[in-house]
Amino acid sequence: MRILFVASECFPLIKTGGLADVIGALPLALDALGMQTQVFLPGFPSVLAGLKSKKKFATLKNIAGGPARIVSGKSATGLSILALDAPHLFDVSGNPYQDDKGNDRPDNAVKFAVFAKVAADLASGRIGKTRYDVLHAHDWQTGLASAYIKAMGEKDIKTVFTIHNLAFQGNFPSEIMAEIGLPEDMFNRDGLEYWEKVSYMKSGLTYSDHITTVSPTYALEIQSDDGGMGFGGLLKSRSHSLSGILNGIDLDVWNPETDPEIASGFSAKAISGKAKNKAALQKRMGLRRAKNVPLFSVISRLTTQKGLDVLAQLVDQIVLSGGQLALLGSGDDAIEAAFLAAAKKHPTEVGVQIGYDEPLAHLIQAGADATFIPSRFEPCGLTQLCAMRYGTVPIAGRVGGLNDTIIDASPAALVKGVATGILFSPITTHTLSNAISRAFSLYQSPKTWAQMRKNAITHPVGWDKSAKAYMDLYSKLLNPS
Repeated sequence: MRILFVASECFPLIKTGGLADVIGALPLALDALGMQTQVFLPGFPSVLAGLKSKKKFATLKNIAGGPARIVSGKSATGLSILALDAPHLFDVSGNPYQDDKGNDRPDNAVKFAVFAKVAADLASGRIGKTRYDVLHAHDWQTGLASAYIKAMGEKDIKTVFTIHNLAFQGNFPSEIMAEIGLPEDMFNRDGLEYWEKVSYMKSGLTYSDHITTVSPTYALEIQSDDGGMGFGGLLKSRSHSLSGILNGIDLDVWNPETDPEIASGFSAKAISGKAKNKAALQKRMGLRRAKNVPLFSVISRLTTQKGLDVLAQLVDQIVLSGGQLALLGSGDDAIEAAFLAAAKKHPTEVGVQIGYDEPLAHLIQAGADATFIPSRFEPCGLTQLCAMRYGTVPIAGRVGGLNDTIIDASPAALVKGVATGILFSPITTHTLSNAISRAFSLYQSPKTWAQMRKNAITHPVGWDKSAKAYMDLYSKLLNPS
């Protein structure tokens, strides 16, 4: 079974969020099950620079005003990659979707339409000699791929579209229809049209044979008016072709026993190394060296979706209760400023690094006692999976994939000895404050905390089960009987 993954980012080649981690790991898990996967990416500079054994795969005629080619190669992790090398579209530095001022790049509509069209041509064998059984597209940047497959009249190629975050929709002025090469009659309320704009997200939701999202709870949430972000009715109407399959993480990349980015390896059976990582993290973040104080962490985009505006109001509570906070992230100016002010106010107890640093993210997961993920909505979330893998207790909103992957420290779960974290809702200062107080209370019971940490570190967070679910989905689409 040949599967063409189509996405705009992929770890370790290019990453802005969890999408990259999924594309960097799921195809490898499927390959291990005997499937043949290929990942198709835009040729951003870091993608082309990171490919090993790079070769020309195909030369394309003028597309969107410039020359292009497809190159093949391997990622450092062994992924089989095809990349669309079109410098006039993808030779950009920094964020692939936004400029240095945070504005959407003005050519996003054209370049991601071109990317999706070439993906459809690859899947159908119009480019190259391989015809794929399934085209699996991810998020709005690839949403038009299923529309192109539909417009080609291809019925044997099955299309799957995965929603990683419904909040980002790729909605563009209707005039773009003249440039993207799709039939004008697709621009209607049952097709591409969304409030008089062309919606790339809606294309994926409408024309794909099956829709997946990244957790069962999120799959239910998005079928409502509140969670559907304008597409609740459409998604509810497609409920028979919609499923939630949990994300996993790459257990080789995130392995506390062998991780080269942390101060000391450790495991559930040999946990002492975690204390050494705590000391290293305190030193790295300029915090007071203290063994027996709870060290909380944040690794996140600093946005209201992630609930970090609420946490920013409670840093004093953490410090006055005897805790510390290490934060890595960037986002809204006001939220960044609030955490920087907290670090200035409590310089030995609060450490903040604005930006993203992959090695530091590993050290934070290894050294922290607990991590905050107070999201207002969260399709799946990978931070909590990485945290649990490293024995770091997640404190999270009871939404989406957080609800599906964390066992709350309820009285019943504590009696049974199965709790892996702390869940709370709704996302308010009152409920988060209560969750923080619960964390301090649990931490002050070393036996209870040690059991939660052990439960977390041994909780299955890899791709084995979910990869099998995707394989079964592909098989059912190809063989519906």
